Amino acid sequence: MKQKKYEMDMCSGPLLKKILIFTIPVMASGILQLLFNATDIIVVGRYAGKESLAAVGSTTALINLIINLFVGLSVGANVITAKYYGAGKEKDVSETVHTAILTAVISGIILVIIGIILATPLLKLMDSPEDVLGKSALYLKIYFLGMPAMMLYNFGSAVLRAIGDTKRPLYYLILSGSVNVCLNLISVICFGMGVAGVGIATVVAQYISAAMVVRCLIKEDGSYGINLSELRLTGSKLKEIMFVGIPAGMQGVVFALSNVLIQSSINSFGSIAMAGNTAASNIEGFIYISMNSYNQTAISFTSQNIGGKKIERVGKILLICIGLVSMLGIILGFGAYFAGNTLLHIYSSDMEVIHYGLMRMRVICLTYFTCGIMDVFAGSVRGMGYSVMPMIISLIGACGLRIVWIYTIFKAHHTLTTLYISYPVTWVITICAYIVCYTICIKKVKSKL
Repeated sequence: MKQKKYEMDMCSGPLLKKILIFTIPVMASGILQLLFNATDIIVVGRYAGKESLAAVGSTTALINLIINLFVGLSVGANVITAKYYGAGKEKDVSETVHTAILTAVISGIILVIIGIILATPLLKLMDSPEDVLGKSALYLKIYFLGMPAMMLYNFGSAVLRAIGDTKRPLYYLILSGSVNVCLNLISVICFGMGVAGVGIATVVAQYISAAMVVRCLIKEDGSYGINLSELRLTGSKLKEIMFVGIPAGMQGVVFALSNVLIQSSINSFGSIAMAGNTAASNIEGFIYISMNSYNQTAISFTSQNIGGKKIERVGKILLICIGLVSMLGIILGFGAYFAGNTLLHIYSSDMEVIHYGLMRMRVICLTYFTCGIMDVFAGSVRGMGYSVMPMIISLIGACGLRIVWIYTIFKAHHTLTTLYISYPVTWVITICAYIVCYTICIKKVKSKL
């Protein structure tokens, strides 16, 4: 199969160089996508007040909870497409891609309905304060109107990553991200639209990025190109995508659920603590998305090499990704903490907000590299085609232990620092479980080949 300009053969050649070439655009794309929400938070924090900042920020955990299941399906599309691409099975690649894109459209429509109907009830369930509830619900409803676009972009990008193309999704986000920033400033500063303005700006940007990635796939004449007349759900391919994607999505739901519980606990400290937590967690988001790029790299490289029967390269991929993600996490985490006062001033000039933000960063930023290691292990196991075991590990390690922590240790020592310590503790325990999981899965793969 002759390779094109944007494709990458992950089954041969030096791994370190190819991993870096693949990962850097993924990292940049993730950062730009995160900027959609970051510009919302920065603009409302600086120009619309603390209540608006708290309103936008308090929706983040809930948004992640609802959409993570569906975004997880795009992981399934990535794994299955990469496996068939590595094996050179063009017909299977085509069927997988068409099934994935139609699944994205259906998922997006379902999410619009869920978001609009359940926005206010779910926010009340999270104990959102009355002074921000109305604005939070408005932002959430507008945000979910962009779900079909978000799903299309994520699934389309997953297909492109599967064949080694991480550059074009980056180009599309540069354009749509620029539009988002401009619309944020215009809607809030010029027209005083507040949370509604930043929500609309985000939705417009999402549809622009989705349109570009779909146009890219339509123009492709290779096995991963799409033909609108051939869009259909192929049963066998949908089953394979679901087999990997649903557990991957459930893992995301589990993490998001634990974050919703923590957000509810933070809400009990009042709107200023919420605002400080929002600003700090947004800064941490840039570190997380940078580290998570190695999770996506581990998935794509492992999947292609499993498809190409190059099992001897899987362990090397894991070790390289762990080394790189650890180095990145330590540099970014420590850097963010020591520059925390300056960074938090970008979001708010209120000294109480900054105080609460630094309280969170002191615990989480300094230990964040362990979260990156955990995600790389999960990506490697999932790339081998095993998705249920990582879901179970996350259910116990992330959600289960954090719930226990909230109702025992946090209940006995009701401080924000005690609450935040639950993060690094559960990351380290989960890594230990993943080491055992990886060992079991690699043995099973070797026995099949």
